[in-house]
Amino acid sequence: QVQLVESGGGLVQAGGSLRLSCVASGRTGNILIMGWFRQAPGKEREFVARITWSGGNTVYADFAKGRFTISRDNAKTTVYLQLNSLRPEDTAVYYCATRSSWYNDYNYWGQGTQVTVSS
Repeated sequence: QVQLVESGGGLVQAGGSLRLSCVASGRTGNILIMGWFRQAPGKEREFVARITWSGGNTVYADFAKGRFTISRDNAKTTVYLQLNSLRPEDTAVYYCATRSSWYNDYNYWGQGTQVTVSS
């Protein structure tokens, strides 16, 4: 199993920045991809960004392009999500998750960290 712990959320004014972290532990050798998702009140969970663990290849949701940056530190088994130019509509609980295969869905999830952007 893989355990994921997110941190770095908080309250920030519109236009501000936050850096989220997700530390993985356990059977991290099976991790192929790490991703970030978010869920706003009353809305479905949505994909934000993902990164491959070995090659560092990234994919972003359209709303994240140019504002958010995903990165990883393999030595620390940590993935980061830099959030810049935050907007009130970015308010959500942000979750990290892992996949061990291109053919399976994300199978391990963290508990989430709250990001609140005030106008």
